[in-house]
Amino acid sequence: MLYGICNISIVPLRLEESDKSEMISQVLFGEHFEIIEKQKSWTKIRLAFDKFEGFIDNKQYLEITEENYIQINNKTITYAAEIVDFVTDEQNELTTIAIGSQLPFFTEGKLRLGSNKYRYDNSVFHGISSKSDLLKTAFTYLNAPFLWGGKTPFGIDCSGFTQMVYKLCGYQLLRDAKQQATQGEVLSFIEESEPGDLAFFDNEEGEIIHVGIILNDYHIIHAHGKVRIDSLDHSGIFNSDLQKHTHKLRVIKKII
Repeated sequence: MLYGICNISIVPLRLEESDKSEMISQVLFGEHFEIIEKQKSWTKIRLAFDKFEGFIDNKQYLEITEENYIQINNKTITYAAEIVDFVTDEQNELTTIAIGSQLPFFTEGKLRLGSNKYRYDNSVFHGISSKSDLLKTAFTYLNAPFLWGGKTPFGIDCSGFTQMVYKLCGYQLLRDAKQQATQGEVLSFIEESEPGDLAFFDNEEGEIIHVGIILNDYHIIHAHGKVRIDSLDHSGIFNSDLQKHTHKLRVIKKII
């Protein structure tokens, strides 16, 4: 088995081995992964964090050793906390990074990707935060535009939003809404929920297609057009701009 790590800011993870293929997620700076299959121009990978699979361009990552991969897995990960910032390598070249970028082996402002050393001098997320901190982190993404497969404030989808908020607070969610719906404890009523719980929504066929984070006073923050706050009731999400329900509530889950 071969292993790799993302050494540039935001790499598209595609469904198939083509620049024209659908972007199903993104790989942020510092994220590490298994290499499933390496082709002439594309590599199929499996992300360490959520086991999500897809294709990335061979020019957009750095190979690392199995030992390095295991070491990263065994450490509590540190994440960049600024919406946008940069790391500096030993040649004083800058690499722009987004909030949620992984900082492997971070200590006293220094980090390492394989044998490459960098410096990062700003605020970080590290360890497990309280459930109330989930909401503070969620508001960081407010008004971020919707982007299918996105994971940053410059474009994010509904499950990418929930996953990143939980991830930065030290909790693990799977990548897609229907996968996240398999996690946690089912709550019978909205009244049983707490701010930070997840609400899932389905389509006419009963398939989970949307997720958001429950707030106080029957509101929800979710990515729909942009990351926005709407009302939540027993029927689903009521969009005040459109003056109608846009999503049908299926289930509420307590993850933590």
